[in-house]
Amino acid sequence: MFESVFVANRGEIAARVARTCHRLGIRAVLSAGDYLDPEAQVAQALAAGARAVHPGYGFLSENPGFARAVADAGLAWIGPPPEAMEAMARKDHAREIAVAAGVPVVPRGEEAGFPVLVKAAAGGGGKGMRIVREESDLEEAKAAAAREARSAFGDDTLLIEKYVERGRHIEVQVMADAHGHVLHLWERDCSTQRRHQKVLEEAPAPTISPEVRELVTTSAVALAEQVGYRNAGTVEFLLDDATGEAYFLEMNTRLQVEHPVTELITGLDLVELQLLVAAGEPLPLAQDDVSVTGHAIEARVYAEDSFGGFLPQAGRATRVHWPSAARVDHALESGQVVSTSYDPMLGKVITHGATREEARAALVDALDDTAILGLTTNTGFLRALVASDEFRDAAIDTAWLDRHEVPRPDPAPARLAAAWEVFLARREDDGPFHSDGFRLAADPAPVVIELDEPVTLTGPPPHDRPVADVGTDHVELVLEGQRFVFRRPDVFGDHAVDLGDGAVTAPMPGTVLDVRVADGERVEAGQVLVVLEAMKMELSLKAPFDGTVAGLSTAAGAQVALGHTLLEVEPHE
Repeated sequence: MFESVFVANRGEIAARVARTCHRLGIRAVLSAGDYLDPEAQVAQALAAGARAVHPGYGFLSENPGFARAVADAGLAWIGPPPEAMEAMARKDHAREIAVAAGVPVVPRGEEAGFPVLVKAAAGGGGKGMRIVREESDLEEAKAAAAREARSAFGDDTLLIEKYVERGRHIEVQVMADAHGHVLHLWERDCSTQRRHQKVLEEAPAPTISPEVRELVTTSAVALAEQVGYRNAGTVEFLLDDATGEAYFLEMNTRLQVEHPVTELITGLDLVELQLLVAAGEPLPLAQDDVSVTGHAIEARVYAEDSFGGFLPQAGRATRVHWPSAARVDHALESGQVVSTSYDPMLGKVITHGATREEARAALVDALDDTAILGLTTNTGFLRALVASDEFRDAAIDTAWLDRHEVPRPDPAPARLAAAWEVFLARREDDGPFHSDGFRLAADPAPVVIELDEPVTLTGPPPHDRPVADVGTDHVELVLEGQRFVFRRPDVFGDHAVDLGDGAVTAPMPGTVLDVRVADGERVEAGQVLVVLEAMKMELSLKAPFDGTVAGLSTAAGAQVALGHTLLEVEPHE
């Protein structure tokens, strides 16, 4: 086994890999940056005296050139062979390998019948994808998808496949060594996703039949054997709810974000297996040794406003509280600054139970016990989703979140909790002026706290108090995972100037990609004025009405904060 491992990554996955290394007595060295620069990462690993490199996921984890650079430097690569990475990187090539391995694939081409999915052959993550329902729309969709694919991946090659209206996203974890052994570690269900980005993951898949489970697991092993795979990988399938048929989608040649649910149901440490395989050891178990115990569910905590258009968020996490009765993979502590420079994922909350319902109830409790103050996260959204009847009944397919809206939490209970926090923070513990509402010869007087609206407090204070900060002019708290900020009225202070409806402000912190207007320019309602980018999301800001641009205060390349006024549109007379 290696004496030291360099982790070419950051955040929770770097901490996760280091945790296993420390348990095994291996020195773990973490990267100091330049995560997209192979030469810089290799130089850091050599300078640290590491014997192997673990790439985590994202950044350089699926870069065959980086894998080769690591090997050329005399270091062990903790991942698949670069040849396998290259073979599976393109969806068109991967499809051909799947066919050769006898793995079922999605019907291809216009002959599959409409609707079809036009998608980039060289990428993923929803970029370069278009759903086409009518033949008359096909050419325009192909042109648009090609432009987006060329911009995102430098390759405008497209695939046209049957589009499954209602499907389940099933994936199989595989592990292979250099001695010809390939194992599957059972399957996961990642159907709860939004715009092809996963939100919740669970294992085992709750809705598939034994026959489909046998098909996907044996197909995953066959595909890994066909491509000469080694180390950890994931083979993804789409299950058509209408027909019950399962189709190969793609293979991810790395450790997945959702690997903890597999670890919890199998009792295996996937990073430890990765290290053993990379060191040339045979896998220490056979397929019959890999059993499933109970059910596990993972929720991804993101820095985003899920009830405000899923826009990225940034800022200082003034207080962070992670749940104690769950597995939490994270690297976020109180006082850290969250920027838009990286993926918005802050951590993962994972629960395990004897049954799916037990795991689900535990995850609701764990998300109730998760609190991040200082910036908005999606924790309240996750909590509402996990608590929903649809998720309880395993009725959520891959497009459910694109068809339905999760209701925003009612602020009334949070406002009441905030009022109690104000009352408890300012009252005296004893003495003649103790705020207990006492009135001579009358019932106790009600206590009224004014936040954004008056709240009347009655009865004893709540037993379970939320994570909260009481400021001089506001109260910030988290209730059932959702962050609320309530302002206290300042009857004597100056009021902020109302910028009016013509102010165009940054709805998220990020980078200005493009400014398409100049001061004094006449614009029409709906015209794109500025394009922002943050955490893989682009947002076009448009004119609210016909008018003239004034007060332009930004330029392409500028970093802007949430709420920064970029320009104003003055209405025409």
